[in-house]
Amino acid sequence: MSIQKSLESASITALKKLYNADIDSVEFQTTRKDFEGDITIVVFPFLKIIKGNPVEIGTRLGNMIKESIDEVSDFNVVKGFLNLTLSDSYLQEAFYKITATKNYGIRQNEDAPAIMVEYSSPNTNKPLHLGHIRNNLLGYSVAEILKAAGNKVYKTQIINDRGIHICKSMLAYQKFGNGETPESTGLKGDKLIGNYYVKFDQEYKKQVAELLSQGLAEEEAKKKAPLLIEAQQMLKKWEKEDPEVRALWNKMNQWVYAGFDVTYREMGVDFDINYYESNTYLLGKDIVQKGLDKGIFFKKEDGSVWIDLSDEGLDEKIVLRADGTAVYITQDIGTAIQRVRDYPDVQGMVYTVGNEQDYHFKVLFLILKKLGFEWASNLYHLSYGMVDLPEGKMKSREGTVVDADDLMKEMTDTARSISQELGKLEGYTDAEKEKLYKIIGLGALKYFILKVDPKKRILFNPKESIDFNGNTGPFIQYTYARIQSLLRRADFDFSQPVQVSLHPKEREVVKLLQDFPDIIQHAAKVHSPALIANYTYDLVKLFNSFYQSVSIFAADSEAEKIFRIQLSKQVGEVIKTGFNLLGIQMPERM
Repeated sequence: MSIQKSLESASITALKKLYNADIDSVEFQTTRKDFEGDITIVVFPFLKIIKGNPVEIGTRLGNMIKESIDEVSDFNVVKGFLNLTLSDSYLQEAFYKITATKNYGIRQNEDAPAIMVEYSSPNTNKPLHLGHIRNNLLGYSVAEILKAAGNKVYKTQIINDRGIHICKSMLAYQKFGNGETPESTGLKGDKLIGNYYVKFDQEYKKQVAELLSQGLAEEEAKKKAPLLIEAQQMLKKWEKEDPEVRALWNKMNQWVYAGFDVTYREMGVDFDINYYESNTYLLGKDIVQKGLDKGIFFKKEDGSVWIDLSDEGLDEKIVLRADGTAVYITQDIGTAIQRVRDYPDVQGMVYTVGNEQDYHFKVLFLILKKLGFEWASNLYHLSYGMVDLPEGKMKSREGTVVDADDLMKEMTDTARSISQELGKLEGYTDAEKEKLYKIIGLGALKYFILKVDPKKRILFNPKESIDFNGNTGPFIQYTYARIQSLLRRADFDFSQPVQVSLHPKEREVVKLLQDFPDIIQHAAKVHSPALIANYTYDLVKLFNSFYQSVSIFAADSEAEKIFRIQLSKQVGEVIKTGFNLLGIQMPERM
């Protein structure tokens, strides 16, 4: 039984005995830092049943709890708050239960539902950029947190490999490519194709300008530009499976996929399943017909099919055009259903998509519920804000996007220059230094992005993120490396439990370690890596305070020295587990 359950049971029994009051539940809080104690019972709710002074009620209850529960060594009452102090023996026992738990904080639950987490979802006409970095880091981390909470998880992406934007880069390559390949140019395939997407936009704008000079209105000029017309014709050929167009499409896509794989490896993310829009864009039409038959959808005079969601505070939404072609939501309906057909154990899905699509996902989830799919109540839109740089906004067409590969390289380079300035790498080989620079640089990038609530917009400053002080990845990595250094210095056996009188800082560290499993469960429930990131930072701050307050190797007794090394080791393990859930590597030395 947990301490909270024991205290609740003792409180209910005591209040029955003292006041003949039947209490259903007890409200607990972590004791405020300006009060003495470890866990607080809020007395005010009892006043609905027990008439009296809250301080007197709290005092009488505290006395009975102290007498009946050995784990409580003392108490005090401040207004309507009963603050209980837990005994050293209880906290040490709790600590040794933690150290005896393999993969502490990670839950195994074979009965937990399987969840599919979608992230990345790139277009095959350009490389991954800064926005994709936040998307990938969030999706990957949420998938890892859900796994740690006990769920089976499938990581997936839907690759947007068809449509007019893909044909634009294909047409530009066909016209201006001169047979270039990734090998002949030395460029990653996604970069090469991205250059042609930019080239299309440049040439298209020239044509529009020429048409404007001939007196056409702007809208008409944009529609009549020959390049756009050719791209539209190419899309029709693709849809009719023209062999030449399909061969070019396949060749260019393979170059892009190879480029994406390099970026994903560098970023440290992976996928279990890939879906391709070229295979899914026709899905959903059969479901629309079934929805029509059931009266969920309705047909307008022009033959288009809609759903009326005004009763849910939304509006009417088209699901099939008058010519029978699908819209985005049609294929999203079909793809969701197809995923459950492919993986029947999936009982929920998480879509990692920017907040500009909030309305789309409200509509999608409502439609799937109305269609009667039970798993539709377990769909979640992991909505996130934009990432801005001090320089301002990005635009793919104009080639002003912050490339993901370039940003990751810049982070490694920044870590290199700062580390060299600090001069703490004596005895490292060049290869070890380069590995460390990458761990620090990518750790700084990932932590800076993941410590922020997903819904909030981020202004990302690379130099600010690589700081060895404050709420940053390198600060936490440095503390972990310091702990590993302590463990290497400990040339004595610290494998067995000991009994000591706990220093106040040791008590605080043990109590915070106890929270870790609940933090993981809560982070999984609300889909927020920020909870893991900021818990880890709080633990690191507290450990550093402990490290500065007590001596480890010059402790007053051998038992204290052993306990402090054990405590340091466990803190290091929890830091590493927390950072693993964020997709961040830890250096053994810094």
